[in-house]
Amino acid sequence: LLQIILSLSTPRPEYLPFTIEAFVLLPNHIHCIWTLPENDADFSNRWRLIKSNFTRECISPYNVEIPESRKKKGEKVIWQRRFWEHLIRDDRDFKNHADYIHYNPVKHGLVTEPRSWEYSSFSRFVQAGEYDLEWGSGTPIKFDQTIGYE
Repeated sequence: LLQIILSLSTPRPEYLPFTIEAFVLLPNHIHCIWTLPENDADFSNRWRLIKSNFTRECISPYNVEIPESRKKKGEKVIWQRRFWEHLIRDDRDFKNHADYIHYNPVKHGLVTEPRSWEYSSFSRFVQAGEYDLEWGSGTPIKFDQTIGYE
């Protein structure tokens, strides 16, 4: 999935371009912050491309029996029908959401520290000096209830 998302985020005329600012892929959901071109808020088609390309490339364990209600709509079982979007208002809002994204594997008990989860942009943030490598280790981080949606 990560390769598909990264390939779709490259500015090619056949796709809707976007830049991935922050990202985490978990076993049952995904969080990301995107920057889209000015005057373009077409999240739906971008997610549609990601979901359909992933599904076409999907390995067989995920290609299971599809309920009739989803068959009628041409859907597979791997994706939920909806997504949640939030417009980042300022630098503080960006930081709060990026922190939430990078801490999410710890929140869900998948690892004990963000640096241990390889399917995220955490290491990129460390390399850029946004985080210390130990960020999110030890004391649990509490987030405002308005941050994140699952």
